[in-house]
Amino acid sequence: MPRRLAATFVATALTAGPALLLGAVPAHATGNHGPARGTADAVVLRTGLNVGLLHKTLDVPLNAVLNEVHAPASASKTALTVTLDGLDHGKPFSVLRADAATARGTADRHKAEGYANLVRAKVHLPGLPPQLSLIEAQQVTAKAVCEAGQRPRAESNVLGPVRVLGKKVTLTAGGTTDVKVPGVGEVRLDLSHKSVTSKSAAATALELKVSLNPLRLNVADVHGRVTLVRAGCTAPGGTGPGDNGSGGTSGGQTGGQSGGQTGGQSGGGTKPAGGGTEVHQAGTRPGSSQNLAETGGSSATPYLAGGAALLVAAGAGSIGYARRRRGAAAQGGRG
Repeated sequence: MPRRLAATFVATALTAGPALLLGAVPAHATGNHGPARGTADAVVLRTGLNVGLLHKTLDVPLNAVLNEVHAPASASKTALTVTLDGLDHGKPFSVLRADAATARGTADRHKAEGYANLVRAKVHLPGLPPQLSLIEAQQVTAKAVCEAGQRPRAESNVLGPVRVLGKKVTLTAGGTTDVKVPGVGEVRLDLSHKSVTSKSAAATALELKVSLNPLRLNVADVHGRVTLVRAGCTAPGGTGPGDNGSGGTSGGQTGGQSGGQTGGQSGGGTKPAGGGTEVHQAGTRPGSSQNLAETGGSSATPYLAGGAALLVAAGAGSIGYARRRRGAAAQGGRG
């Protein structure tokens, strides 16, 4: 009887113990393993304009983007050419030329950074004489950095002289400058707007609200917004670009954003649906996603392991007890 009892305990311990331990370590697949990556974006130029033609009742949209990137990506094209329906018999029109135009975005689980830079840039608009630029700038930069566990930061700089409609203007950081030219129109220029929240940051170097009446090349008026050099980011683990709040860059994001992104993504001279602007420029928007497998135990693992250990100990005790009984019986027989 003692031998049978010991064998039963041992069999139970050896069967139930490993089964409990194995059952405590499930394996399952999960997405977005670990902290989420940050995001970053940058753009050198974005226009959201309506061009009114002299002999037509409708406005023609001029939505163009140069070097718009979303991390991880970079672009460095220095010229943007468009073809506008009804303008100068469909001839290509140069919106921007620069010595250097760079946009860059990087992002991982520790840091996200957007950066844009423009050097010796001239922006032209339909209907203006070739020698008259909407704006000329020596150097314009914007940068936004979002690091995990730190407050995001954003900055923008306009270096050197700036001319608007041929006039040299004095800019005030965070301020607004109005430029009016009789017979041509007026431009409201906003300098160095930035928006910083606990999870995101964005900076726009220059934003122009344009209202022109050039009366040239079949153009009656041009009105809308032009954004020059913008960068933004969200911190790793953040909630995405929508967590920007209502900072000063909202105008830069909304002014012509939908049409501008459409033009930027089409690239290669593809004409957007509904007519309007044919854009020739560079832009990249790669993306990736990952799903990783995770193995581990649940909160019940310590209890299951403890129960298995008790069963094994009980089996070992039963064996020892049986051996002692057998040894005592053998000594009694010899006596």
